[in-house]
Amino acid sequence: MKSKKPIFISIEGGEGAGKTTHCLLLEKHLKNKGLKVLLTREPGGTTLSESLRKILLHPRTALTPLCELFLYEAARAQHMQEAVLPALKDGKAVICDRFIDATAAYQGFGRKLSIKLIDTLNKAASLGIEPTVTIYLDINPAAGIKRARKLDKDDYGKSGDRIERENVKFHQDVRKGYLVQAKRHPQRVKIVKTQKSIEKTQELIRKVVDKALKNTGIVKCLKI
Repeated sequence: MKSKKPIFISIEGGEGAGKTTHCLLLEKHLKNKGLKVLLTREPGGTTLSESLRKILLHPRTALTPLCELFLYEAARAQHMQEAVLPALKDGKAVICDRFIDATAAYQGFGRKLSIKLIDTLNKAASLGIEPTVTIYLDINPAAGIKRARKLDKDDYGKSGDRIERENVKFHQDVRKGYLVQAKRHPQRVKIVKTQKSIEKTQELIRKVVDKALKNTGIVKCLKI
């Protein structure tokens, strides 16, 4: 299966939802279809953006909510220009572990910053490009945090990274934010409930992505 048009997929979810695992499995699925794939993440994906990631996630980093927002957007601006846009222009399928909806959920609903401001900054930093489809992996926040802290214990200790160390109320607010994003953008954001098995969850993800591949192969806002 050859794609003449770019497809941009973002995978979202709260802590411990299994985003990274499912990004890797989806990458394999798309490559098996004959697509060239860029698997990337936010914050990250470039040397500069990965440096900002370390600052943003380190438990000892002290940031005001607005400073945190600007650092995420700065990382995104570099990531888009240096990695994502060239890949889309090359006709690749791009899979991104977190994107603009994470900013709305975490900084908007979690940090209580203005959604209007976040929408404006997201549009600027993303170069006006939106994903073709966004998969939101829905998980119970308390269960997800417990799982995430267990997985990250080698990097940041048993309490996890800076975001994982936030209280359950924060992560419940983040989940509300994602659900609101799904209501705001129903054509793009699709909710996938995490299942008991990785295989079953991945099956649901692939159904959504395969449908997107059939219906559209181009990012709405991308003009190339």
